[in-house]
Amino acid sequence: MSGHSKWATIKHKKGLADAKRGQMFTKLIKEISIAARMGGGDSNGNPRLRTAMLKAHAANMPKDNVDRAIKKGTGELGNSIFEELNYEAYAPGGGAMLIEVLTDNKNRAAAEIRNILTRSGANLGTTGSVSYLFKRKGVLSYDGELYGEDQLMEAALDAGADDMVNEEGTFIVYTDPGSFESVLEAMNAKKFQTLGAEVSMIPDIYVAMDGETAGKVQRLIDRLEENEDVQNVYHNIELPESED
Repeated sequence: MSGHSKWATIKHKKGLADAKRGQMFTKLIKEISIAARMGGGDSNGNPRLRTAMLKAHAANMPKDNVDRAIKKGTGELGNSIFEELNYEAYAPGGGAMLIEVLTDNKNRAAAEIRNILTRSGANLGTTGSVSYLFKRKGVLSYDGELYGEDQLMEAALDAGADDMVNEEGTFIVYTDPGSFESVLEAMNAKKFQTLGAEVSMIPDIYVAMDGETAGKVQRLIDRLEENEDVQNVYHNIELPESED
């Protein structure tokens, strides 16, 4: 199977291996809460909530935290209203960025995102300006030191995955968004432990950067991910190993 998973590797290293646990849980709680608010607290009838819960489980988030997040979303623990915002931007060097936001203060979030982009030499784009460069896919990652490539590939294909790539010893399994849940459950049933599991935006093309520009882009990504309102940062920028 073939493919290029540089983006996925960067995303999972930054978002899972290096992220502060509390910050990650805060983002997951908001994601679960808004899913429960929009579709109800029963995961059996709410696909978005099921996906958010699977992501939380993959991040080893305690069940009590998940339950509280659901109740918060349904209003049982108070009415916290989050709004979803999506920003499209051009990073230094011209790379494409998608920024997903969940916030209880739309004006604050908008001002802070614009400020981060401006200070980092990035430019805000119009709706649709870069989103066409990405496709939504399910992404599962596995530790190559725990599983053999042939073993994992066979299991992933049998489960209905579309593709698998080996990126620096981490196996990245891609699925159709509609198959994400069933593939993850099948892999879990076979006792494969994920490093991360989510439905993400994967770029069709990648843009290479020189070292100086790559450093600016990485600092921009870090600032965005540290913002409390930012849920996800997707990009098509191929950063050098020294910038991961």
